[in-house]
Amino acid sequence: MLPTINLVDRDIWIDLIQCKRNKNFPNNKLPVLAYRRCLKLPGFKSEAVKIVEDLFANNNWKNSWQDGIYDFHHYHSNTHECMGILCGSADMMLGGPKGSTARLEMGDVIILPAGTGHKCTKHSRDFLCVGAYPDGKEFDMKYGRAAEFNEAFHNIQLVEIPLYDPVFGKNGFLKTFWK
Repeated sequence: MLPTINLVDRDIWIDLIQCKRNKNFPNNKLPVLAYRRCLKLPGFKSEAVKIVEDLFANNNWKNSWQDGIYDFHHYHSNTHECMGILCGSADMMLGGPKGSTARLEMGDVIILPAGTGHKCTKHSRDFLCVGAYPDGKEFDMKYGRAAEFNEAFHNIQLVEIPLYDPVFGKNGFLKTFWK
């Protein structure tokens, strides 16, 4: 795990989590970014969903969905993914089996570079998140199988760094940490 950075002018912390190759989970040289407490959300789920979907869409992270996080290891080789936590909390394992665990809570956003294994290991009853992808890319599903690895690794190399941070837009933190 890389260091946590406190943004002094805001009540936001950024955790940088590096995931190295884990058997058939290629992961990525780019770190996972966890923006802590960056979303100020109303108590009504329908309003919170609309706010987060609009925020992501305004920053060109589209093809959004709302739900929980799959409880099995998987990754996407053809796109990055972000998730905004609307309510509740969850523990997400990153990097594949025996990877790092990140606790996600209401108001957090996690940004996963292409190839990063992830799975929900535990969540509160009220857990809900909104996910989206740069340019509204249709994602593929990979499960860490040996037969997927070579093609997935090739795909990951072709995924470009997005022009916009899903939360903070063109001048956001994503390009600071993803080079």
